[in-house]
Amino acid sequence: MEIRIPETDKPRVVIIGGGFGGITLGRALRKSPVQIVMFDRNNYHTFQPLLYQVATGGLEPDSIAFPLRKLFEKQDNFFFRMADVQRVDTERNTVHTALGPLHYDYLVMATGSKTNYFGMEGVERYSIGLKSATEALDLRSLILQNFEKANNEKDETTRARLLNFVIVGGGPTGVETAGSLAEIRRHILPTDYPEMDSQSMQINLVEAGPRLLAGMSEASSANSQQALEKLGVNIHLDTQVKDYDGTTISTNLEDKTFDAETVVWSAGVTGSLIDGLSESSMERGRLKVDAYCRVEGYENIYAVGDIALMRTEEAWPKGHPQVAQVAIQMGELFAENLQALIDGKEVKHFTYWDKGSMATIGRNKAVVDMGERHLKGFIAWGAWMFVHLFYLYIVEF
Repeated sequence: MEIRIPETDKPRVVIIGGGFGGITLGRALRKSPVQIVMFDRNNYHTFQPLLYQVATGGLEPDSIAFPLRKLFEKQDNFFFRMADVQRVDTERNTVHTALGPLHYDYLVMATGSKTNYFGMEGVERYSIGLKSATEALDLRSLILQNFEKANNEKDETTRARLLNFVIVGGGPTGVETAGSLAEIRRHILPTDYPEMDSQSMQINLVEAGPRLLAGMSEASSANSQQALEKLGVNIHLDTQVKDYDGTTISTNLEDKTFDAETVVWSAGVTGSLIDGLSESSMERGRLKVDAYCRVEGYENIYAVGDIALMRTEEAWPKGHPQVAQVAIQMGELFAENLQALIDGKEVKHFTYWDKGSMATIGRNKAVVDMGERHLKGFIAWGAWMFVHLFYLYIVEF
């Protein structure tokens, strides 16, 4: 099979991945004298920060999924192909895909991240992650199926297991999912399942560390825990999951296990790596890059977003956080630097502008960190709504 991409005398930039970094870069190069080819296994971009809303029925998938071809329909120098990239031949500057090989002048790895199960096969097999629209829909379906089963189940032990929901990972995804499930218990179960005691639905949030939202301030961490506990969420800190067999979760604490049919795994991510790059360019599941997003050991291969591990000794000694803003800003920088390279001008190093962090906790409640300012409650929720609606608009238009 052959990839039908027009031949060109312009530099060809191949972007692997249609996430925030990939689409930002592709759009930023719209006026540059280059040919852009993007590969992704899906033909749509997923607005991942709102996947938990799809999983809990707050949004439909088409609200957060945007066709990639439509996003670039007015861009003459852009070509999209839906295909898995199998490996990279760095000596011949070629990417090998399910559709065939393609030569590149510049390669940009924007493959994002995937769920990290830390080698636990049972957890990977029986739990559900929240990294794709498919997983979100699977989780929504499982939640509803278990409600229906529990509504007709006579055995109390089985019914309790069906109504026990365990979320592993106390980051933004875990906190937001737990809050949404608590709102379902409060507002949906009493009306849709009036014959079932809504309080029999248990929501457990399990975190291996000493506090929730470890990437945010201690004030926001404490506020989020207080808000979740007020909603009736059971929070288990310093509790590390060791295994899950489909019915029972075992932990590092001998006296703490959970019998549950629904386990949401949001305890960590790792980079989506592609074969062909040197192992010396990788660390902790990510690609090591310099201050210009160039992958260590290569002159014309770059990485942006979650896959990129860029260290700065003072501000980010362990690398930047794997969030959308980093991917967006890296995509913008590389587009600017590529144009500078073409023009023979000096390139700029990457400096991350941290615009703050936020997480929503059920209806009308959220926490927000903006520098030294920490918001909570309805005001924070309003800020959260504005930011997410703004970025939804930016992505679509």
